[in-house]
Amino acid sequence: MNHLDLAVLGGGNMGRALIGGLLRQGMRPERLTVGEREPAAREALQREFGLTAAADNAAAVRGASVVVLAVKPQNVAEVLGPLAGELAHKRPLVLSVAAGVRVAALRHWCGPQVPVMRAMPNRPALVGAGVTGLYAPADIGPAHVNLAEQVMRSVGEVVRLDSEEALDVVTALSGSGPAYFFLLAELLAQAGTELGLSAPAARTLSVATLHGAGVLAHSGIAELAQLRAEVTSKGGTTEAALSIFEAAGLGRIVARAVQAAAARSRELAEQFHPA
Repeated sequence: MNHLDLAVLGGGNMGRALIGGLLRQGMRPERLTVGEREPAAREALQREFGLTAAADNAAAVRGASVVVLAVKPQNVAEVLGPLAGELAHKRPLVLSVAAGVRVAALRHWCGPQVPVMRAMPNRPALVGAGVTGLYAPADIGPAHVNLAEQVMRSVGEVVRLDSEEALDVVTALSGSGPAYFFLLAELLAQAGTELGLSAPAARTLSVATLHGAGVLAHSGIAELAQLRAEVTSKGGTTEAALSIFEAAGLGRIVARAVQAAAARSRELAEQFHPA
């Protein structure tokens, strides 16, 4: 991507994560421009990354081959609307990481000839360990799809999706998913303190276990069910704990939770349809 100019609209957490990831992968700062309306945020971006941060989004996207839309969903219309002429002229790939804003809405604001894709990364992208669901409409060519994947791989893994509706499931599974694991780690630490551990010791043990289990699962040495079975000795401590989870219907609880998150994702998307 070093031969391309890329603009990021929005210098918040995800915008900063992508900027940092792209620079770590060798993209030169002079190839990156950020559109950010807050003066303090612009100064911080320029100081930290050595790139150009503009208050004028039109100036930021001018000449860009890829425009990453990293603003809050409720701000998408006000950001894209004034850029329609600029985008129609150059027709850059617009890659949106704004949760819930559908392709149809993005095309309404960008113009029908502008190639648009959607990506749903998650919060571990902040440390380069994210995972992104990536969706491209049928009329987007492989060159643009590969380019979008390169951008998102700068902050972690990428899973290509066959339908836009699948992004609601991705939002529920991996987008919201870190909170589920954080909650479990929080509850484990709390249980440890209730059984006599100091709070710092319980937190360290819980967080390190969360991290280690994730690394082990990510290594691919075995399927999740096998990894679980290998820790679960018959008649042992793990079996005693898992039997409580099973009796409480943990599987059903998790399924209901993910279904609720996916349904809420669909509901929120309806709020961002253009009038």
